[in-house]
Amino acid sequence: MSDALNYLLKARPEAMGAYFKFLKESGKSLDPKTRMLITVITKVATQTEKGLRQYLPRALDAGATPGEILDAILHAFPALGLARIFWAIDILIDMDIPEFRAENLGAGLRWHDLAAVDAIADGKVTYCDSDGRSLFVYRSGDSFDVYDSRCPHQVTNIPHLALEGFRLTCPKHHWEFDVRTGACTGKGDRPMKRFESKIENGQLRARW
Repeated sequence: MSDALNYLLKARPEAMGAYFKFLKESGKSLDPKTRMLITVITKVATQTEKGLRQYLPRALDAGATPGEILDAILHAFPALGLARIFWAIDILIDMDIPEFRAENLGAGLRWHDLAAVDAIADGKVTYCDSDGRSLFVYRSGDSFDVYDSRCPHQVTNIPHLALEGFRLTCPKHHWEFDVRTGACTGKGDRPMKRFESKIENGQLRARW
């Protein structure tokens, strides 16, 4: 949050509480995907970079495809203007979200090879790269949990050096996660993104 917002929350808690309640109530009739798409557009309209970086991944998590997000931004051209659209796309490019890369647009969900099962140690966390995406894999016996290396807050790519035991800490805003479960255990409030996985011909595969 900005310094101004923090100040108002302390100086006028009743008024700000009513304001946030209004925002929450005003979107009750919208499905989550539509609400997130509208929120993304408002962040572009007000050129709020932190908010845009935060709500782009939330829109994906709510079920919006990259194409739908791009179309929503472009469709708002009469209100946004070309300069704001270019501003948003520059931020999107800088974030380097794999789903938005040109070669992945419209590709849909696909299975990707991660590593040979025998190469993944039991009871430990394995870091691997596959098709332009980095991942953390936790193995417990015959069970495998595959997590995106990108923080759910603003999709910062968390390096493997940020892992201490089973605790993973995002270097940007210090959100902490337990890689065994993906749960957020410190500062933040959203879990790591987990991918569906399966074993096929001795290989661990994940779908995104």
